[in-house]
Amino acid sequence: MIAINARFLTQEITGVQRFALEISLRLKELLGDEVVFLTPSNIIQIEYAQRLDAKVIGVHKGHVWEQWDLPNFLNKNGSPLLLCLCNTAPLYYKNKIITIHDVAFKAYPQTFSKAFLYCYKFMIPRIIKSALKIITVSQFSKDEIIKYYGTEERKIKVVYPAVANNFHIEEDTNLKKEKYLLAVSSLNYRKNFISILKAFDIFEKKRSDISLYIIGDLSNGSFKNIDISKYKSNPRIKFLGRVSDEQLVKYYSNALAFVFTSIYEGFGIPPLEAQACGCPILVSSIPPLHEIIGNSGMFCDPYNSQNIANCMSEILNNPNGLEKKGFENAKRFSFTISAKQVYNIIIQYLNI
Repeated sequence: MIAINARFLTQEITGVQRFALEISLRLKELLGDEVVFLTPSNIIQIEYAQRLDAKVIGVHKGHVWEQWDLPNFLNKNGSPLLLCLCNTAPLYYKNKIITIHDVAFKAYPQTFSKAFLYCYKFMIPRIIKSALKIITVSQFSKDEIIKYYGTEERKIKVVYPAVANNFHIEEDTNLKKEKYLLAVSSLNYRKNFISILKAFDIFEKKRSDISLYIIGDLSNGSFKNIDISKYKSNPRIKFLGRVSDEQLVKYYSNALAFVFTSIYEGFGIPPLEAQACGCPILVSSIPPLHEIIGNSGMFCDPYNSQNIANCMSEILNNPNGLEKKGFENAKRFSFTISAKQVYNIIIQYLNI
């Protein structure tokens, strides 16, 4: 038996959970009855849980389930190989492969609560040390893990995320008429959301015919210290909140451009999603995005709102074939290929 820590079925879908879900679906096809997906009872991703035939174990939830119920179940059932895809793992269970998406809590600790920082500072070095293998999502994140933890390079394997199959060009005549720039953010400090608002404030003085649509959850706790009251009253800025994947595809497909000014990422799935939907992208000039995007997007200085505003104008006036370049770039990444890479890693450790 190969066990997969499926606690992600109890969580909202962000980039980390998207990676876990897409890889898991394909591993089920590759491994069949040899793989079991173990989860706490508080599942919210019901459809995915059914597709994975997830098995509910234990009585606890969250980290307690992961640190107590999950390893106890595994130890009573032959201590099989465990795959963890979402940053955390049982501390004292050794027969495991883990996935560390990034170490943002080390690079930007101000983004996180004290409780989160304490938990991750205690947990991450220990699960890195005890894991058989570490999967991460970019060369940049691999370098960061080595820098902060001194991990041997050969212990880390880069497996890129990709774009889910439902992200494709879907034109909508009504949305097309609205003429908007699009931003998608989780609205925390390192996503640098406020710089987009400041840049648009500058940009709209020259282009009052363009709107800014923002998708993301305004109830996010880290949003409390950002004063957006003046932007909420701007009729050219629309805060759309959370939307379904179906809606998101339409917003991507019909936007004039997608703006992503994050100051720290392990990978960055939203820009690729936008490219898969035929939308030209304007992204931060940070190492992981250069690694993923190459010459298929426009880069800006995420710390300079004037530069972002200038780039907003530039991408509209001189797109330079970025729609086509971006569409081709997105096709370089495949969850099918990535899942096969994870499968090959698993096979190496099955007899341990």
